[in-house]
Amino acid sequence: MTGSRTAASFTADDYRARMERAAAAAADAGLAGLLVAPGPDLVWLTGYAPTADTERLTLLVLAPGRDPVLVVPALEAPDAAKAAGAPALTLRDWTDGKDPYAATAALLDGAGRFGISDNAWALHLLALQSALPGTSYASLTDALPMLRAVKDPAELELLAAAGAAADAAFEEIRTVRFGGRRESEVAADLAGLLLGFGHSRVDFTIVASGPNGANPHHEVGDRVIEDGDMVVLDFGGLKDGYGSDTSRTVHVGAPTDEERRVHDLVREAQEAGFRAVRPGAACQDVDRAARAVIADAGYGEYFIHRTGHGIGVTTHEPPYMIEGEERPLVPGMCFSVEPGVYLPGRFGVRIEDIVTVTEDGGHRFNDTTRELVVVD
Repeated sequence: MTGSRTAASFTADDYRARMERAAAAAADAGLAGLLVAPGPDLVWLTGYAPTADTERLTLLVLAPGRDPVLVVPALEAPDAAKAAGAPALTLRDWTDGKDPYAATAALLDGAGRFGISDNAWALHLLALQSALPGTSYASLTDALPMLRAVKDPAELELLAAAGAAADAAFEEIRTVRFGGRRESEVAADLAGLLLGFGHSRVDFTIVASGPNGANPHHEVGDRVIEDGDMVVLDFGGLKDGYGSDTSRTVHVGAPTDEERRVHDLVREAQEAGFRAVRPGAACQDVDRAARAVIADAGYGEYFIHRTGHGIGVTTHEPPYMIEGEERPLVPGMCFSVEPGVYLPGRFGVRIEDIVTVTEDGGHRFNDTTRELVVVD
């Protein structure tokens, strides 16, 4: 996978197939249809991302056996018509002063239950309920959590390219000076590298040094990184519309025996989680495999988050590798495997790769060293 494809190369046929698949999934779930507001679901289904986040209603209506319709404000209709998926749907615009909910209600079964995207505004949902009091709604995360989970070959190529770009950023950041610099300075370097290697958006650059590393979601601050610090690096964003997310833990100067032992433990747990990836295994099996290694070594109470999350047009999405998630892994699913150990007031270690399910196991999209890297 070379990353030669870009998100812009998806065709109307690609989006038509996605919308048909989504409508069929809605019918299988007992829904009358799907209502998709601006956000990652709309981008994935149509290629359309409104340039402005306004109070004006924009809504894709998908129903089994009916052509897709995108309800859109008239002043934004020209942009919507330029979207790659526009030829696969009907645009229905509305002008200010008109009632967009009445226009939308005419497209819906007045007694139906609909899946609606999680980020739809309450303003719009409540107005639709008022226009059609016999309807009911379920969030897409609850109704169709696996809607975007299985990636097609083109999506896998884009995710592979994003992972390779993140790897390139790590190979560069490990050569810069850490000691004596603020976390925020190293984070800025890391963000610049992600952009330099082709990312259009940086979602996060965690640089958690010393005791800050014991907080998995540490907010980068002005702490000066010291000699002897463990430093957790967790970074990612979007490249050509698809996400990257990787974590490595480095050490400033020579590590202690305990620090090396904990790092080796997390590396072993990460490998165990990766080895558990195979078609038909439950999502929770990945979590169990990684967690067992850490628990057996006596550090179970210090692994305080799930083992992984899905990734695609967003950097966090279903499926989740966590106890209780019994959905089976399917070829084409992509998610992180990222166990960690966090010792309060001392240091933390996390190692993370993006993994895709193959026909006979798993394949990593990150391939930088998982050994403990010593930096200056």
